[in-house]
Amino acid sequence: QVQLVESGGGSVQAGGSLRLSCAASGYTYDSYCMGWFRQAPGKEREGVATIDSLGATSYAASVKGRFTISQDNAKNTVYLQMNSLKPEDTAMYYCAALPAICPPVRPDTVSAFQYWGQGTQVTVSS
Repeated sequence: QVQLVESGGGSVQAGGSLRLSCAASGYTYDSYCMGWFRQAPGKEREGVATIDSLGATSYAASVKGRFTISQDNAKNTVYLQMNSLKPEDTAMYYCAALPAICPPVRPDTVSAFQYWGQGTQVTVSS
């Protein structure tokens, strides 16, 4: 059974940094896509960044240049380094997995991801 567990959320001031972690277990696919998503109150869940089994990454325009997704295969962990945080980055952040190549980071591809973590809250104050 696939399990994804996020950690690393918290409260920071604008301009600060956080690193989120997603520990995966029970995932045995050779080809996969791991993604970070976020959902603010009253808004749709949106894609933030993805990384595939070969290390190729993709980002939403709103976070490009500020966020970095990476993975440690030995630890079965995916990270999201978030720098220059803004109040509009405030949301619940979710890790998700898909046993296929990564779809584009677009609103209509969120539902393609099969496995989801419980989320970790990120709050950025101005």
